[in-house]
Amino acid sequence: FCTPCLQECLKPKKPVCGVCRSTLTAGSRALDLEKQIETTETTCNGCNKKMYLSKMRSHAASCSKYQNYIMEGVKAVTKEPLHSTRSFPNRFTFPCPYCSEKNFDQEGLVEHCKALHSMDAKQVVCPICASMPWGDPNYRSANFMEHLQRRHRFSYDTFVDYDADEDDMMAQVLMRSLRDK
Repeated sequence: FCTPCLQECLKPKKPVCGVCRSTLTAGSRALDLEKQIETTETTCNGCNKKMYLSKMRSHAASCSKYQNYIMEGVKAVTKEPLHSTRSFPNRFTFPCPYCSEKNFDQEGLVEHCKALHSMDAKQVVCPICASMPWGDPNYRSANFMEHLQRRHRFSYDTFVDYDADEDDMMAQVLMRSLRDK
């Protein structure tokens, strides 16, 4: 993970792991992971030089062949920017599906619903999911409170690139997996 991505994982009141989304505990180091990074050898995808994972970040910053390798992948999966701002939904603020109070960020909506609607069994549309490219604005969650706790423990903005074309990205990953060892 790059520093900005890690910082996004640490932003919420309850920081989460970028891989498994489990809650992070401040001050505890992953010593086994540190050792593994220090002793695992890898190869640069740009210049094919062998090195330990712990040295890869500094190498990648100065390896022009690696930078070209990354940019090829980015270009392959990036869509042209949308010209009309009206063509994509608001993914920053959401209304409460129970009481229609407006302008909650994702974390605020989760807290609001926990505090005021935890016992409401009415089937409602999740406004967060409905705003996503894959979201169905007509799908009603059978148990919205459980859905919030399972699906919205982190912000999609941390992990989703809305400008990437998923089909192109999948094809690129498959091609690279065949090339990479």
